Amino acid sequence: MRSWALVVGSLFLTLGWPHAGSAQDWPTRTVTVVVPLPAGTSVDSIARLVMQQVGQQVGQSFIVENRPGAGGTLGTSFVAKASPDGHTLLVYGAAASAAALYAKLPYDTLADITPIIPLGQQPLVVVAPPGRFKDLADLIAQAKARPGALNFSTPGVGSAAHLGAAKLMLSAGFDAQHVPFRGDYVVEVVAGRIDFSVAPVGTVISLVRDGKLAVLAVGAAKRSFALPQVPTLLEAGLKDDAIYPFYIPAFAPARTPVPILDKLHAEVQAALAVPLVHERAMNLGFEPMPMSRAEMQEFFRRDVAVNAALVEAAKIPKQQ
Repeated sequence: MRSWALVVGSLFLTLGWPHAGSAQDWPTRTVTVVVPLPAGTSVDSIARLVMQQVGQQVGQSFIVENRPGAGGTLGTSFVAKASPDGHTLLVYGAAASAAALYAKLPYDTLADITPIIPLGQQPLVVVAPPGRFKDLADLIAQAKARPGALNFSTPGVGSAAHLGAAKLMLSAGFDAQHVPFRGDYVVEVVAGRIDFSVAPVGTVISLVRDGKLAVLAVGAAKRSFALPQVPTLLEAGLKDDAIYPFYIPAFAPARTPVPILDKLHAEVQAALAVPLVHERAMNLGFEPMPMSRAEMQEFFRRDVAVNAALVEAAKIPKQQ
């Protein structure tokens, strides 16, 4: 028995342990980075910025490929079914919510993709037409005084804006009418046709600086570097269950060898530390979200559960 074990052991040393992988050899060819959204979105921009730098570091091309459709699930499914060799990656901020929103997915969120590292986070902010409300407390008071009379805009059911608003309303205890738009949902707030919205800070910062939007609160545990004068939801009197995190992780197919995942984490971490990359990410509205790979995996696992509970509590219908 012992001699047989030695033979098997020597074979694995010769041929390589099937799940070990070689980070030293990776990548051996062009790496495809799937963004399941159209080009020009904030997710697309941060993916291109960071992955171009990673490609320079490892001496291979990293090509961002946009695969929009079905709320991002088509591109995610493509990566989930790709060869787990580190040459097909996913950058997507709504993987956790998709698991809660869709009645049936062509992949298993926790079993078929593995999170590696966040490329950054953007706090969501509560915005309104200038002069419509004194502050967040005034918005909440008006909404409670006239249940269902106020409205809020989003780019669609289950978007970060929608889920962020749902968390805000559940925490504060008020209702408002959801008005989804296929186009620019923030423009409707600027025009005064919509009472408020919840949007990533990078989406609205220029409108805020031009005086076209008022920011009532920042949905984060600390104030935004871009809007240091604006209080957080916690400072405005709400609890931390009002905060909906908007972050952009990189994923690989499940069963990608651990050494390759570790190298990917290290290379992305190094890319984010490059001064020019850091500066450009901040200009896009992204703030650092440093995490080890183990921390990212646990955070994502919890976020899937939190989104499932939120969708149920907010009575958001399942998408087909």
